[in-house]
Amino acid sequence: MTLTVLTALSHDWEGRMVEVVDRLPGVSVGRRCVDLADLLAAASAGLGDVALVSADLRGLDRDALAHLRAHGVAVVGASHAADEGQERRLRQLGVDRHVQVATPGEDLLATLTSARSARTACATDAQVGWPGEDPPTAPIEPVTDLTPPPPTPVEPARGQVIAVWGPTGAPGRSTLAVNLASELAAAGAPTVLIDLDTYGAAVAQLLSVLDEAPGLASAARASELGTLDLMGLARLAVEVSPRFRVLTGIPTPSRWPEVRSAAVEHIIELSRSLAAFVVLDLGFGIEDDEELSYDTAAPRRNATTLGGLAEADDLLLVGAADPVGLQRMVRAVQGVGQVASPPPRPVVNRLRASSVGSDPRRRVETSLARFAGVDGVAFLPDDPAAADAALLAGQTLAECAPDSPLRQAIAQLAATFTGGAVPAGRASGRGLLRRRA
Repeated sequence: MTLTVLTALSHDWEGRMVEVVDRLPGVSVGRRCVDLADLLAAASAGLGDVALVSADLRGLDRDALAHLRAHGVAVVGASHAADEGQERRLRQLGVDRHVQVATPGEDLLATLTSARSARTACATDAQVGWPGEDPPTAPIEPVTDLTPPPPTPVEPARGQVIAVWGPTGAPGRSTLAVNLASELAAAGAPTVLIDLDTYGAAVAQLLSVLDEAPGLASAARASELGTLDLMGLARLAVEVSPRFRVLTGIPTPSRWPEVRSAAVEHIIELSRSLAAFVVLDLGFGIEDDEELSYDTAAPRRNATTLGGLAEADDLLLVGAADPVGLQRMVRAVQGVGQVASPPPRPVVNRLRASSVGSDPRRRVETSLARFAGVDGVAFLPDDPAAADAALLAGQTLAECAPDSPLRQAIAQLAATFTGGAVPAGRASGRGLLRRRA
């Protein structure tokens, strides 16, 4: 099978690289792209298997690389000679393979072939199955070497991602996300809270964080350019209390195009190494219909929420305890089941008898079990006095109203993740306004 290569390289040495590649057996150059737009168009048209790109390609970022991979094109970095800076930048963007003009032909062929094979394996791995029969197995060989195997390397710990999502209508997503992250940190687990709501980011206001350069937009921009690392993310995520960091959202909804899905995935993955728990405050929109009205390469406003749901390990689905809120919650359970996400764990907020009738807990549990097919519902009581006091002070419930029923309920919910006891007592306040150090 012929391997077709697309090139998008520096004009100074692009001709020499094409000449080297074209001499390889079973390899042909399908298109010599003049710029990034030409490369993306060729990939979308299915004209190549592997793309050779140089680090100085104008406009090359993480989103462009995600576009290439989404169309089945593996990416290999290339340079004229050994250049540590260019190779480092490509690796920071997620390009693991790198060649040079002087790379021996057999090594160059092996790199291009392995890149395509790895890409093909990733695309088909989920489709492999053996319905109705056991998979074939290799014959069992007698054991002749009794040498103990080398120890398996221990993988670094990865933080647990908890997505907080719910339907439209302000059911209390941000309030739960902020206070859940606060309780996880209070239990001794380093926690990062990321505001991914592109419609109405509110975490900064809830915690009185003054931030002229929004954390999420800055992190996304650095990720696209390949300059975001763990230390950079730690600098952008302001520490509002011990073990509790916050990556604030975009200040105005009009800036949503600055946050691309590939950057969001990278930020979440880095956050797993920064903290034991990563809490995502997501927007309500999960519809993917925007692709019908835009070019498929255009940014999508709901991509941050969809990406957060796909990356999450656990999902808390928040709904309001009233007839409208419960109806929206039932539909939300059905809607989120159609996108990549963990099984939802329902959380009913502002539970009160005045909105659903006597014995509200039983009524809500019965309704959700009947119409949405969910059980194990967590309930948060209606506690407007504590919620208003925390909002006015720009503090968490643990700081402002540690003995309130709402705070205790969220602490119990957090304990189901940490496996610890519910914290009690008054947490120390941090003042009204928190500023980046």
